[in-house]
Amino acid sequence: MGAPSALPLLLLFACCWAPCWANLSQDGYWQEQKLELGTLAPLDEAISSTVWSTPDMLVSQDSQPWTSDETVVAGSTVVLKCQVKNHENSSLQWSNPAQQTLYFGEKRALRDNRIQLVKSTPHELSISISNVALADEGEYTCSIFTMPVRTAKALITVLGIPQKPIITGYKSALQEKETTTLKCQSSGSKPAAHLTWRKGEKELQGEQTRIQEDPNGKTFTVSSSVTFQVTREDDGADIVCSANHESLDGADRSTSQRIEVLYTPTAKIRPDPPHPREGQKLLLYCEGRGNPVPQQYLWEKEGSVPPLKITQESALIFPFLNKSDSGTYGCTATSNMGSYKAYYTLNVNDPSPVPSSSSTYHAIIGGIVAFIVFLLLILFIFLGHYLIRHKGTYLTHEAKGSDDAPDADTAIINAEGGQSGGDDKKEYFI
Repeated sequence: MGAPSALPLLLLFACCWAPCWANLSQDGYWQEQKLELGTLAPLDEAISSTVWSTPDMLVSQDSQPWTSDETVVAGSTVVLKCQVKNHENSSLQWSNPAQQTLYFGEKRALRDNRIQLVKSTPHELSISISNVALADEGEYTCSIFTMPVRTAKALITVLGIPQKPIITGYKSALQEKETTTLKCQSSGSKPAAHLTWRKGEKELQGEQTRIQEDPNGKTFTVSSSVTFQVTREDDGADIVCSANHESLDGADRSTSQRIEVLYTPTAKIRPDPPHPREGQKLLLYCEGRGNPVPQQYLWEKEGSVPPLKITQESALIFPFLNKSDSGTYGCTATSNMGSYKAYYTLNVNDPSPVPSSSSTYHAIIGGIVAFIVFLLLILFIFLGHYLIRHKGTYLTHEAKGSDDAPDADTAIINAEGGQSGGDDKKEYFI
């Protein structure tokens, strides 16, 4: 007999090795399920199983686990929750983006103290990751070991918090009407932060934010600049650069730069007292304002040489005002940024006092007191008249009650005719 044909052997070899790379579809083809359990002992190596399945043997959709994507700020804690309706007596498992098993049911698989078990039941497996870092970002897998194995993905997005902005470009004091440019930069944001400018409470229009990827390939550095012309009102103003980012949750992350502006002085003259009168002492204060503050003050009177008056710092002093002191006075305030001249017209009034609210008050009080005294006087007059009349009536009644007193007719006759019943004469008044 000849050598046996090699064709049957080749067909048998092909049938034996086909499951290693073929998958069975719903039409009855071969399937391969490769289960990788990471570092979980004793399932620390990949397990491969080959099953023959048909459409009638497909697992119910109730065995499909589900989870959700999570967004977390770097440094905080995130919770991954995986749930399944029909667990088919199988356990749930969480794996990280590197396909390392984190938890298989209640069993910890990866030694990372940041990862803790939150809840483990046949229908749910929840874990937490604290102090989340940018390196923790990626797709996490929840698996249930039914036949076939079913999985669900959860994407963790880690937000990088922008660092506090840094302002550069300001070196020294600026002069009035000078144009300056300030720059602002912040790094470490993910996604890229947005920079804004303001002066006090007023928004400044800066250039569009520039974005550059950091060397770690995950975060970004943003920068912006603003150019503006300063005025004297800007002296002491705060120029603020703010980083706006979703990881801040509305919190303010900003840096301010206070600027100094040099400008020419201004001045005004203030009299003390406000209404000077002849014979009084008067001080004229020259109040200067500027940056730097004026250090020199020069007084003069229009139409004459500067008056020989005693000066105290910026004040012009009149110890005893005269009518001749009336006129227009000028004060020149000078700094190294320039000079400014203010004017004041002095009119010396008569020495009679100016009615004040105090004197008016006393006059009102005096009038009220005089009115009260007048009323009391009238009351006393009427009272005196009343007492006098009632005293005469009292004497008449007393005479009528006496034994020696005549009756009324006799009294009238005696009064008219001068007749008397005795040596003594008595007169009665009614």
